[in-house]
Amino acid sequence: MSQRLKRAALPEWVQITALRERLQINQAELARRMECSAMTISRWERGLLQPSAEHFIQLGNHGNKTEAWFFWEMAGIQPAKMVDALSGSSRPRRILDGPQLQLARAGPQLTPTEKMPAVVGLPLLKAVIGTHGVPGDKRTSLRTIPASEIIGAPATWCPNPAYTSLLRVKGHSMEPLIRNGDIVAVDSYQTERSGLYGKLVVASSEESGLCISRLKRYDTFDVLEAENRQYDPVVLNKNRDFRIVGKVLWWISAAP
Repeated sequence: MSQRLKRAALPEWVQITALRERLQINQAELARRMECSAMTISRWERGLLQPSAEHFIQLGNHGNKTEAWFFWEMAGIQPAKMVDALSGSSRPRRILDGPQLQLARAGPQLTPTEKMPAVVGLPLLKAVIGTHGVPGDKRTSLRTIPASEIIGAPATWCPNPAYTSLLRVKGHSMEPLIRNGDIVAVDSYQTERSGLYGKLVVASSEESGLCISRLKRYDTFDVLEAENRQYDPVVLNKNRDFRIVGKVLWWISAAP
């Protein structure tokens, strides 16, 4: 297996290496700061051992804004709850600050009393969301995925534009609602399950990667369901590997 394929197979938390190198410290020094052994740091960086939630939080405390939010999310901290807890502070800026966009208008010119609707630039990420039976990219956070381009969308479509990303869907289990190749807008600020029952969400697991489903609640069970009921649902209460990454706001389909 080539070195490139080996790197692609490593879990996301191996970004610890990039954090350590940016801090210009060796594994022994990071271990001292984290109050663990250098062997533990080595196993983290090689993808052999996942840090605990406490260690993820500590890593975030050592990182810059981008690194901090990535590691805190790995610890299970939800952005919405973090922002609510930071009374008087503003929301953290997104990794990718989109350019100021102007809306092009076809047809007659605006009258002096008309206003152009606000437009926000949303990043189309270099990642694929799978569907039931089709694995997506193995990502647990959308914040570290690079963008291929910026696409303009009405601001009224995005309640949390700083947390909204676009991703392409792969697979057929969400048809006829969402088709293979469609682009969906995902709000990673909305991850609290209690407010998402009956909604389309993007979830993530180490085995299946990113997956689009409808979140349902049956008695005491949370379930991810496909629109096509020929595909088996996933019971979240039994499969603790899955976590909600964000709410699907809307999607774009190619013309038939």
